[in-house]
Amino acid sequence: MIGFCRFVLSKNVLQVSFLVGVLSASAVESQEWDRFRGPNGSGVIAGNTPAAWTEQDLLWKIKLPGQGHSSPVIWGKRIFLMSADETAAKQYVLCVNADDGSVLWQKEFSFSTYHIHTLSSFASTTPAVDAEHVYVAWASPDKTMLMAFDHNGEEVWQRELGEFDSQHGFGTSPIVYGDLVILCKQQKKPDRDGPRTPTSFIIAVDKKTGSTRWQSDRMSEVVSYSVPCIFSEPGKPDQLICCSTADGIFSLDPLTGKENWKKEVFSMRTVSSPIVAGDLVLGTTGSGGGGNYVTALRPAANPDIAFEVKRQAPYVPTPVAFQDWIFLWFEQGIVTCVDAKTGDSIWQKRVGKKYWSSPIIVGDKIYGVSEEGDVTVIRAADKFELLAENSLGEASRSTPAADGKRLYFRTFSHLMAVGK
Repeated sequence: MIGFCRFVLSKNVLQVSFLVGVLSASAVESQEWDRFRGPNGSGVIAGNTPAAWTEQDLLWKIKLPGQGHSSPVIWGKRIFLMSADETAAKQYVLCVNADDGSVLWQKEFSFSTYHIHTLSSFASTTPAVDAEHVYVAWASPDKTMLMAFDHNGEEVWQRELGEFDSQHGFGTSPIVYGDLVILCKQQKKPDRDGPRTPTSFIIAVDKKTGSTRWQSDRMSEVVSYSVPCIFSEPGKPDQLICCSTADGIFSLDPLTGKENWKKEVFSMRTVSSPIVAGDLVLGTTGSGGGGNYVTALRPAANPDIAFEVKRQAPYVPTPVAFQDWIFLWFEQGIVTCVDAKTGDSIWQKRVGKKYWSSPIIVGDKIYGVSEEGDVTVIRAADKFELLAENSLGEASRSTPAADGKRLYFRTFSHLMAVGK
């Protein structure tokens, strides 16, 4: 907290420091979790949430229609997420009251079921939200939908973005940048022959109208599920950091879609999302058969590799950076803390089980949700410290959300709140 720990010599400065401290405390009390893994996809938020709880400590728990792995997002007192009913062939968009778990509104859409990976779902994408709208994406093999609703559930616009061809199903999520909604739809080349309009691209649309502002055609050997983030440096234009098997880690101008640079560093699928760690950007690649690795780049016109981590690196869970460390949560139940500048291992510990969700940090606590629905909580520090293990009571492959005071967990068919 800024202000209370600062030595001041004048009454005026003291008043300013106190005000800053109050504002900081207020920010902790009400923070937005506006996309997959929260602010800029970092998975990190200030605050104080519990390490341990029981079912009796839950603030509320509700049953969702259908099932899914879509993670919740938060704006003010409203939670947004998606779900799907395979039997009824229905996609759902829900808005839930964060105070009591009551459903404020629910929209449903028919879709065509198709073959997906056994670990996937028909609602694996996470919405993005801003002060006016919530933005959702879902797909069938014959079409990909990007839609916007206002916070009261009224449809604002929708776009149909062409077919989606994948052996695993749809799973990428939109983000908001300024007045744009950006979606990565990077997919494998269709097996059939013949010329056609490319449907593999990254697209930015006007968030008020849904009209296309730019489109960057990006064909990938295999589907990329990575959700981009923004790399910012003082005095320099922002960069949209993306990942794919074909182009590795690459940077686009988020306002125009023009490529700034790329580094072809990946040999396998990109499922986890890129993150910013100080002056580096990180991405991961992997497969169900192993061989996963993490690559850290220095963003520049000709980027160079700062380091790589090739032991117990995650394939699906996205890394999380905090202070001088990066935490890698390997899906086979091994957590590694590495130096954020060198990639050198600081500690490594087996925490058991399998993890398909991505870890998040609230304050100095790391939360990892196992496939069985057990939440492992450890200290975000350079020494391993297990704080607690908690059960959600149902399997989960979703990344939790947080607002600084509360944690929101989504299991296959429930949403629940823990905290103050």
